[in-house]
Amino acid sequence: MFTSKPAGLSPKLTGGSSFIRCRGGPLKFDKAWLSYDQQADLLINERGLQADRNVLISRLQEVGYYRLSGYWYIFKRRNNPGCEDATDERFLPGTTFEQIWELYVFDRQFKLVVLDAIERVEVYFRVQLAYELAGATGVFGYLDNANLPRLNKADYSDFIEHCTEQYERSREPFALHFAEKYGDDEKLPPYWIMVNLMEFGTLLRLYNGASPDVRNKLARQMGVSTRILRSWLIALNTTRNICAHHGRLWNRGIGTRPAIPTRQKHPTWHNPFEVRSDNICGILTILSYLLEKVAPSTSWRNRLFDLLDTRSADELGRMGFTEGWQECPIWKPWVERHDKDETD
Repeated sequence: MFTSKPAGLSPKLTGGSSFIRCRGGPLKFDKAWLSYDQQADLLINERGLQADRNVLISRLQEVGYYRLSGYWYIFKRRNNPGCEDATDERFLPGTTFEQIWELYVFDRQFKLVVLDAIERVEVYFRVQLAYELAGATGVFGYLDNANLPRLNKADYSDFIEHCTEQYERSREPFALHFAEKYGDDEKLPPYWIMVNLMEFGTLLRLYNGASPDVRNKLARQMGVSTRILRSWLIALNTTRNICAHHGRLWNRGIGTRPAIPTRQKHPTWHNPFEVRSDNICGILTILSYLLEKVAPSTSWRNRLFDLLDTRSADELGRMGFTEGWQECPIWKPWVERHDKDETD
């Protein structure tokens, strides 16, 4: 399992647009509408994709040309070594639509696995944040700005406005029950209800506003600094949104790069394998690390490894699983356990 070296096709994203530059002005969009039949003919006849035309048309109707294009760009000539024309839209010789569709299906399954891990981390964090804040400041502590000392007056006012909006629009039975039973006296619910209604961005603001004692305690539970934990939560929220909006995930950076623990304090993140923050392997490594704390008995990694086993070494490399990643101390015991279970 996971032993071959990445083949090293260039993963660059370049070239190929349908814009023309107006003299002295910005680019002007110049792409015509095409029917599904025309899209299929373009891909097969002009760009050299090997495909059953009827199947291709069906997939274009189901998923759309634009969404699928995110999965076929690695098969374009312009994105691979030896191509001297950055505008060459043709596929590499022998490229089949089945290869592209397999990647799309893999990514769809992959996002479900990633979402499962993020859900476990997110639910744990909501519970712990509410528990610590309610214990330190009272069950309605967030209604007093003094209990969220890191939020200035304007930020706190915006925070409460978001809480009110999210509470009032909720149709969760527990929120409706609280409103019916206590709504005459309480305009907003206690911590343990409110944190389960908050959008993740609002939850992050609550964490950012908490006292250093609460933030440090939660970070210590994860074995990292508050700065690291905050960056992880932001990155996981971005990843969660990509999954929820059906974006491509398998071979991309997520934009909001998480901080990696320092080599001096956390050498396992750097030696013998350097965990990077600019690829999905970095996100998965963070999730695996956090799950050791919040769900130590989970079989999540087995499902992840089973999926990764279906991809080529080159594709794993594009995800950041380059040569030697199995030796990373955060992954190694789980890889060995999975391999042992496969051979037993």
